[in-house]
Amino acid sequence: MADSLSLTNKVAIITGSGRENGIGAAIALTLAKAGARVVINYVSDATSPRAETVRSRIEAAAGKNSVIVVKADVSTTEGCKMIVGEALNKFKVDHIDIIVNNAAAAIIGPALRTSAEDMTRAFQVSVIGPVLLLQEACPHMPKYSRIINIGTVASRLGLSALPIYAAAKAAMDQLTWSLAREIGRDGKHITINTIAPGPVKTDNLPDTPQAAALADWLVSLTRNEERIGTAEDIADAVLLLTSEKSRWITGQFISVSGEINGG
Repeated sequence: MADSLSLTNKVAIITGSGRENGIGAAIALTLAKAGARVVINYVSDATSPRAETVRSRIEAAAGKNSVIVVKADVSTTEGCKMIVGEALNKFKVDHIDIIVNNAAAAIIGPALRTSAEDMTRAFQVSVIGPVLLLQEACPHMPKYSRIINIGTVASRLGLSALPIYAAAKAAMDQLTWSLAREIGRDGKHITINTIAPGPVKTDNLPDTPQAAALADWLVSLTRNEERIGTAEDIADAVLLLTSEKSRWITGQFISVSGEINGG
């Protein structure tokens, strides 16, 4: 089974992966352990020390040449050019096999009290950013490459606590569905899927009574185990979808949450 999930000689870009307790970092570590060379991406100077922690953990698990770190804003053309260029140049390759669009702007609070700047940022990171990154990366992606969008079950639940974040992720869901044909029928047979976590204990789940109450309610909806998700739960699902075994799965919204689904 381990061999069937091998990513040896693959190159993977994981956006928003610079925080050591985050989903992106867990994905990067899991893919690196499977043999991929991974690109860690973050945007804030404050995250730099944490990104170095992520790098150290990956190097300890997968070797010195398994990871590079790129500080860049994925919501801009310049940032995406930098991420792709660094991946190709520093790994000395001509291919990028896996894109994981994990970066997000977690806008929390009522829509009618959210600023235009925050709304714009949410859509720039979750919708515009993935498209810009694919515009840069796709010319370097070989046949049967994989694209994974990290969404959220909130895009289907109508939660009043985070309507803008959920709306941006719902737009990402539509992008997954629409792009599946565009990139699947162009001769390269690239697949794209959305993985949608439920509540996971990361920086995006604030340590507040309101967030705790929301998480408790979501946990009550699970059917398999009554618990909050882990970053490793999501990372393992990404590994499955990046493997060769997922070749006939594309355009899907896959809830990785213990079966929390909206209507």
